[in-house]
Amino acid sequence: MSKLDALPHGPEFRFVDELVSLEPGKQALGRYLVKGDEAFLVGHFPGNPLMPGVILIEAIAQLGGVVAQSDPEIAALKNLLLTGVRGAKILGAAVPGELLEIEATVEGRLGGMIQVSGRVSTAGRELATAKIMLSGEE
Repeated sequence: MSKLDALPHGPEFRFVDELVSLEPGKQALGRYLVKGDEAFLVGHFPGNPLMPGVILIEAIAQLGGVVAQSDPEIAALKNLLLTGVRGAKILGAAVPGELLEIEATVEGRLGGMIQVSGRVSTAGRELATAKIMLSGEE
């Protein structure tokens, strides 16, 4: 079982295809290929498909969850959810065929709350940055 299998999302809503590197409990690098057949691209935008910025933020959250839940010294949380977004910046758009690099770093933990910083880029072009909060039950 891969670490990505721990994500609670179904395949239709998973925005990390590959875990490139993982420092358990600390940081990770993942990838996602914008395939072009994703349902959200049909309406965003017809004839000019762009991956929505909120989904770039979701990709950071998903990879952040993998990092947080992999800490060998802290038990995985139950029902881990994205519960906050701060300082998010959407700096560009991803289009079908682009390979996204997603980075997530756990900055701090307090009980069932985890703060993660992350970024999404493609071909050296930064697309999004954000600090997110994940929360779960101990």
